[in-house]
Amino acid sequence: MNIRAISIYIGYLLLVEGAFMFAALGVAAIYQERASLVAFLMTIGVLLFIGLLLTRLRRGPGRVYAREGFVTVALGWVLISFFGGLPFYISGYIPNLLDAWFESVSGFTTTGASILKDVEALSQSMLYWRSFTHWLGGMGVLVFMLAVVPLSKGSGETFHLLRAESPGPSVDKLAPTLRNSAQILYAIYIVLTIIQVLLLVLGGMPFFDSLLNTFATAGTGGFAIKNASIAAYPSPYLQLVIAVFMALFGVNFTVYHLILAGQGRAALKNGEVRLYIGIMLFSTLLIALNILPQYGSFSKAALLSFFQVSSIMTTTGFATADFNLWPQFSRYLLVVLMIFGACAGSTGGGAKQVRLLILLKSLKARMQMMLRPRAVNPVRMDGKQVKEDMISGVYAFMAAYAMICIVSFLLLSFDNKSMETTLSALAACFNNIGPGLDLVGPAGNYSVFSPLSKFVLSIDMLLGRLEIFPLLLLFSPSVWRRRA
Repeated sequence: MNIRAISIYIGYLLLVEGAFMFAALGVAAIYQERASLVAFLMTIGVLLFIGLLLTRLRRGPGRVYAREGFVTVALGWVLISFFGGLPFYISGYIPNLLDAWFESVSGFTTTGASILKDVEALSQSMLYWRSFTHWLGGMGVLVFMLAVVPLSKGSGETFHLLRAESPGPSVDKLAPTLRNSAQILYAIYIVLTIIQVLLLVLGGMPFFDSLLNTFATAGTGGFAIKNASIAAYPSPYLQLVIAVFMALFGVNFTVYHLILAGQGRAALKNGEVRLYIGIMLFSTLLIALNILPQYGSFSKAALLSFFQVSSIMTTTGFATADFNLWPQFSRYLLVVLMIFGACAGSTGGGAKQVRLLILLKSLKARMQMMLRPRAVNPVRMDGKQVKEDMISGVYAFMAAYAMICIVSFLLLSFDNKSMETTLSALAACFNNIGPGLDLVGPAGNYSVFSPLSKFVLSIDMLLGRLEIFPLLLLFSPSVWRRRA
């Protein structure tokens, strides 16, 4: 295990976090928020001190392999979440350190689950930092670091880091080097962010609100800056813009690169995107028809349905209505949509639509094999044969997913909450969505849980964002053994 290399990478991560925190410090200075100003100054000082200390280490002779990549990502995300929660704790806005860590983990993993009962009681700078953690965590902190920091030269180290952090069963290169790929991803991300901010401002939303709501939309995180979430903005135009951009940020960013490269036809044939759009539109129609008697107008029901389906499928977690009050079919359909979430290579969470697609195609191939045992029925996607190791990887992921859900559910059950609260809280945190049903619905929060449950749900959020294995590997003895 190359401990020195891991330490250096984590040092750069902490420096990146400290650099981004300066903007929140500026907001605190503008609004003359003394407690927040002190909190950000202290945290930035700690981040820069530790970051500079770690980056000054000598690399040593060892190379970085897959295990170093996974350990760097897992430890890095735990640490940036801890330090990201310090401003909430030091300022006194969240006086419990575990709660502050929960809120920060929820931010960076783009979950949007909150222990805050009154979001609007936060200072402007705390609201800014809370929402910005979504934006930074959405595309990935390491992806940003790889885009701006020249860490290695052709040794494969950047691939191991990118593979460990990127959502989905595989990592696509958009350019000859992974650093250029990271730069392309962030360029698309920034452009989409700017466009949404402009559209919201044109619709009459204040600039500060537009910026923070866009941070949460782009990262598909859903931290609201109003207690009523997006329902605080009754304009159908504003709600539709946010709903559409939630859906756009849930698309694999490789598709946008194909469109920009003049390969629009190939982008339209992407099987995962077609499945994603198909499920979203069909679910929108079903829920709209189901809630129609409750609202009387199909247009209103359709807008509410589309917004909530887009929010849940992309694992954003914004709300324009309390769907706890919707019919059971609509509520449970939203819970089902939580599981597979958005596309791989997007900022969305969940198990990913590509895994659902591979499972469906693999099931079809298995059934054909049972009818014709000698026939060769390879699983194909987008005209290419899916490799067996990817299929077995999907099976392993879903098996680990199921086991973690069972263990987490049993641990959460010690709180004696209702089945709806417990299961939906688990699904909402593990799939990085935020709101669930019953006590953790759009009108509720996660303060109702015990410290043990908050810790379990925080770990689930990290497991969901990092797609399970990087965090699990931290506890594998073989990972920490020296190479022969």
